[in-house]
Amino acid sequence: MKPEQLAEALETAASQLGVKVRYETLAAAGPTGGGGLCKVKGEWFIIIDRKTGASERVSILGEALATMDTEHIFLPPKVRDMLVQRRAATRKASS
Repeated sequence: MKPEQLAEALETAASQLGVKVRYETLAAAGPTGGGGLCKVKGEWFIIIDRKTGASERVSILGEALATMDTEHIFLPPKVRDMLVQRRAATRKASS
């Protein structure tokens, strides 16, 4: 899959999980580069800088969705594999 296709699949997954994806003009990039997951007034959002390229969007979306339960939604195999790898890397880093 191309980065643009991966980003689209991850955005669809976020929507299925009730997470809103917003593209904003961010004044300063944070430690993740251009956005991330946050909760505002009880709602989950993934906010991404408008200037962020497709590969970085995939990284931000993947990192955010790897923290959530995606077992009950459809994900293309490549997307599911990516999230499994991110979860494993996170567990390994925290050990």
